Order: sequence, then structure tokens, then C-alpha cells
Amino acid sequence: MKLDVTSITNENAGGLLERGFSAIRSGDLAVDLGAVANVDSAAVALLLAWQREASAQGKRLTLTGVPPALASLAELYSVDGLLLSGSSAG
Repeated sequence: MKLDVTSITNENAGGLLERGFSAIRSGDLAVDLGAVANVDSAAVALLLAWQREASAQGKRLTLTGVPPALASLAELYSVDGLLLSGSSAG
């Protein structure tokens, strides 16, 4: 799933939640975050929810194009190992 948004914040994370769930349920386990430049803690919560959904299916979500701000937040919240393992920064 290639996200076509430039921001993942409290403003739009709720709207993206089901979009990601649908992609994961259809077998799309790669999320391209290359267009995303602006994030807040809602982005971390969103990606954790998507990761849980993938995990419930016995799969793992892979992130590409991870913006530095998101990597920094994931590290700050000590969830970088859950979110960023096997993923690539943008």
C-alpha cells in the first residue's frame, strides 16, 4: 500500500486506519511511507494498529520510506523494534 498523504497526524489517522486494515486483509503487507513528511504520535499508534492486524494473521508488516521523524518517535516510545525491524528509512 502506497500512502498518498504527506502527513499522518491526529487529524487523519482515524481515516487511514480502515484503509490499512483493508490492505492488510487483502494480503498487502508492504506500506510505502515515502510521501509522508509530517507525523505526530498518532502515526505511531496507527502503524502499531496495522502491525497488530498483520500479526493476528501470522504476518509482519514491512515499512519503506520511513520518514526520520517517524523513526525518531518510534525510538522515543521504545517501539522501534516492533515497527521498524526489517523496514527501510526514506
